[in-house]
This record gives sequence, structure tokens and C-alpha cells, in this order.
Amino acid sequence: METDLHTGMSGRAEMTVTANDTAVAAGSGDVDVLGTPRLIALCEQATTLAIGHALPPSWTTVAMRVRFDHLAPVAVGTTVRAEATLQRVEGRRLVFTVTASDPAGLVGAGKVTRIAVERERFLAKAR
Repeated sequence: METDLHTGMSGRAEMTVTANDTAVAAGSGDVDVLGTPRLIALCEQATTLAIGHALPPSWTTVAMRVRFDHLAPVAVGTTVRAEATLQRVEGRRLVFTVTASDPAGLVGAGKVTRIAVERERFLAKAR
């Protein structure tokens, strides 16, 4: 696979929290604040935005590992921004540092590891 991947590549994703993004909606809790699964998804979106243009058209990346600390609650109506920076390229394995913030400061941080895969071969393995 020929790519333009290199450390330091970064991406950002932003959202305004709605009722559909809460822990209640995700089934991951019983409070109406931004749910951890949705916050992690926003961080994953930032990782894909960081590198999507650097992959061949028939390739994509899939998450392999997420290590994430959700540090503060975020109310419905609040805007949250996730940022991802590619820290390491180990063959097809890509390791990102991710952070998420709202206007009051840091709400989450961690690492996301993604694997570059050829889309058709990957889908053929899905069960």
C-alpha cells in the first residue's frame, strides 16, 4: 500500500450535543449528558479526517483499540470539539492521540489505534 501517511497529521471534528447523543439515548447510562460512546465516536471521526485523504481510494481504516478517559460531563446544547494527531505509523497500524474539549476545557483524552485495510478484502471477512 502506497500512502502519504506521516506523524503529525491531524484532524478535527465538532458537534453540538443533542438528546440523541446522551448516555440515556446510547443505553450507556441514565443521565442526559453526552454519552461516552458518542464522545469516542467523535474522536474516531477526527482520526479519519486526519488521514482519509492520504490513503489509496480502495483503502480505509478501522478502529482496533480505544483507550479513553471521559473526564467531565457535557450538557445537551454544548458544542464539543475532538482533535486527533497521528503519533505513530507502524506499517498498517496507526496510533493517534485524541482530545475532546468544550468551552469550559478538556472533557476527554486518550489513544485510538486504527488499522489500514483494503476495503473489499475487509468486507469479505465480515461475519
